[in-house]
Amino acid sequence: MGVNLPPVSSMTGDCMLAKDMYSFRNYLQNTGIIFCYSGYVTDDILVGIGNAIKQKLTIDEEDSKTTRAVFSVFVEQVQNVIRYSAEIETTGDMTELRYGVITVGKKDDRVFITCGNIIKTEDKERLESNLVQIQGMDKKELKKLWKETLRSDPPEGSKGAGVGLIDIARRARKGFTFDFAEVNDVHSFFTLKAYI
Repeated sequence: MGVNLPPVSSMTGDCMLAKDMYSFRNYLQNTGIIFCYSGYVTDDILVGIGNAIKQKLTIDEEDSKTTRAVFSVFVEQVQNVIRYSAEIETTGDMTELRYGVITVGKKDDRVFITCGNIIKTEDKERLESNLVQIQGMDKKELKKLWKETLRSDPPEGSKGAGVGLIDIARRARKGFTFDFAEVNDVHSFFTLKAYI
């Protein structure tokens, strides 16, 4: 960053909105977040933010292998929101808009991509089981599973080839974590954070 800014406590005036937003901005910066998006996600937003991330990583002189891995994991994470978020608005022409939160940042020499969205709690056990399985695999095992999954029929309820989470695990050279939080009787909030 090229600008040295004071803390919120030194700000003057009654501008609560500005103080809240400045505090939020500082929270993002202190946690290493360089991109943060919360809202309905579309393919256009995916492309726009993806290009901005590439530019930022180029400015930061990240190597091309890291830049490609970050972009690929970002795309997979956003596509998971577009396909599976349970928080949906439907437009007049039946186009679906799905809501999610996406952040990209860098801390302790690791670039991270975090994505969160509402899911149906009935899907939690299957998703958690899949993630625990691939989290315990080494590079060779992930590659084998990736090939097997590509050759097989898509899993029940899948809107893609079912390789998205495996792709994230393969490209997350420094691992990934995930978590669930109960929202209500039928919904949970799912978060996955991948490290490059």
